Amino acid sequence: MIKVTIWNEYRHEKKSEVVRNLYPNGIHGAIADALAVDGDFMIRTATLDEPEHGLPEDVLNDTDVLVWWGHMAHGEVDDALVERIAVRVRGGMGIIILHSGHFSKIFKKLTGTSCSLKWRDGDSCRVWVVNPAHPIAQGIGESIDLPEEEMYGEPFGIPEPDELVFISWFGGGEVFRSGCCFKVERGKMFYFQPGHETNSAFNNEKIRRVLRNACKWAAPAGEIVDTGSCEWRKVPTGEVK
Repeated sequence: MIKVTIWNEYRHEKKSEVVRNLYPNGIHGAIADALAVDGDFMIRTATLDEPEHGLPEDVLNDTDVLVWWGHMAHGEVDDALVERIAVRVRGGMGIIILHSGHFSKIFKKLTGTSCSLKWRDGDSCRVWVVNPAHPIAQGIGESIDLPEEEMYGEPFGIPEPDELVFISWFGGGEVFRSGCCFKVERGKMFYFQPGHETNSAFNNEKIRRVLRNACKWAAPAGEIVDTGSCEWRKVPTGEVK
């Protein structure tokens, strides 16, 4: 079983009737529902306003894949927690960054770049599969059509992805690298663009399939190790390690 923790700010749902109507159990609840149809996952959720942002050490250390959705309160996430998550990812935990999570502290820390982009409110969106053999693209077909989604456009201030799975095209003509895979030492990270809070992407069956595929792809292949205390160690001549 893959232990997945879904983290969500859970602020928009409390402030906006539109968001509440789309996601009555929160965005984290919709993502949990998407994963729950697959018996390979053990699922828990966590939110910003819980003690330790819902991610105390025992929860984080019992997580194989962390799913992250944030937007309006990136600055409120505790820096010490961001560092603990980064150590865990470098040690082998998978992480899935969704939509406005591109500007989260953890995504910026793991990429080491600005993660800036162009954006504007609602437009039609077609998410093209550009790597159909990739595990995250399985069962999706050629594309995903979203009648309305927030436009994200290039240039996108990220490192060159190790693998590019999706490119989105918007009605205004913009394109965007919307499904990006990264290796982070022993861990795997996937960034996926759809998921604006006032649109219904997480109710789309193909989007939900992508989330399940991504969690399986990002799951650690072996033991997750603590890389936080790594130091140089001189090896005596003739010692093999």
